[in-house]
Amino acid sequence: MQFLSWWDGQRLSMTTRGIPVVGGLAAEDIGGQGWAPARGDLALPVLTFHEAAFRANREFFLRWCKSAGVAVAPHAKTPMSPELARALREAGAWGTTVANIQQAAVLLTHGERRLLLANEIGGLAAGRRLGALLSAYPDVALHAFADSPAAVAALAEAARVANRRELPVLVELGVGRAGARDRAAIEATMDAVLAADRLVLGGVATYEGAATTPDADGTLRAIAALMERTIETFAMVRAAAPRLPLILSAGGSAYFDVVARALAPIAQADGNASVVLRSGALFFADHGIYARAFAELDRRGGLLIDGTHHSAAESFRPALTLWAEVLSRPEAGLAIAGFGMRDASFDQGLPVPLSVFRDGVERIGLAERVSVTRLNDQHAFLHLAPDCPLAVGDVIAFGISHPCTCLDRWRVIFGLDADGVVTRALPTQFG
Repeated sequence: MQFLSWWDGQRLSMTTRGIPVVGGLAAEDIGGQGWAPARGDLALPVLTFHEAAFRANREFFLRWCKSAGVAVAPHAKTPMSPELARALREAGAWGTTVANIQQAAVLLTHGERRLLLANEIGGLAAGRRLGALLSAYPDVALHAFADSPAAVAALAEAARVANRRELPVLVELGVGRAGARDRAAIEATMDAVLAADRLVLGGVATYEGAATTPDADGTLRAIAALMERTIETFAMVRAAAPRLPLILSAGGSAYFDVVARALAPIAQADGNASVVLRSGALFFADHGIYARAFAELDRRGGLLIDGTHHSAAESFRPALTLWAEVLSRPEAGLAIAGFGMRDASFDQGLPVPLSVFRDGVERIGLAERVSVTRLNDQHAFLHLAPDCPLAVGDVIAFGISHPCTCLDRWRVIFGLDADGVVTRALPTQFG
């Protein structure tokens, strides 16, 4: 309730992107205005969040997790929204994943108490900062990652400052990004944990997304090799901690099915271990990188839930839409829309026109004649098919690619109902 009372006390005005009111409105009153971006009621550009699509993605994925014998701690870095993190946990998520101390602080401030800190934190100074945070929240169950004795030393410092009796540490191995690269590094990390007064072995972690290659089949081979190393490391950790409950953690939003098939049987056979995925972006899906990932997942056979196969591409629904207005038709074949790199992700593909509205009415078939070719800071360059009737003032709904690098551009996003009407203003807290 701390989070809701804080947000409901905010007054939003034109100083917040999307808000069309000069004098402002209380945050809790935004959903009662009947605003629809398709009619141009909001100040464009604006990013919206389809409530039903998010709920459908959440329910579908959690059903799959239960059927696959895995849990999920959704990565909070995607929306950095404590409200959405809580909604996922209340629906059945194991907990929440964070990437750094600041993200942990945001989630702890708003009531989350089971966190995976899925990254090395730095050196001893970072350890003291984490320790100060843990001191303020003595009831948090936090599991941290380490891939070297130096990373372990930082976590030991955190436990000392927080006066923690036990802080579970997951030994991270990996390729491409962080993570111990060989058996010697793994053993050195484990030995450092075992030698620390206030640390205990908590399991094994990795990230299969760092093993991807341009070749789809080559990627699967690389991930399979990483999973073999993960299983070998788990056996080492289990031998060193024979009675402790352990976690096997991996799983982004593109290859979680591969991870589950490899690791769930290991956890089940162990009897005192859990597979905890860290998937986060799939709850939002998209029209780009994850649309392609889900198509590849279907090529691998789709998702099995209680004996029934489901198409990932058909089951996950894009939940984010960027709305912008046509500002100019300066020459034939070119239009300029009012959004740019400050408003949309572009690292994994440019936005895709989905629908065009004129005076609130959809112009069927018009979006297919428009494509985004490049972005400036606050301008999008649109290529138009010959004789395309796109006009200044038309409102275009765009699908985005890569939710993680789109949401972090927005301090407030707007929920939409099935009729495209604003339900609420939802804050993000990226710091």
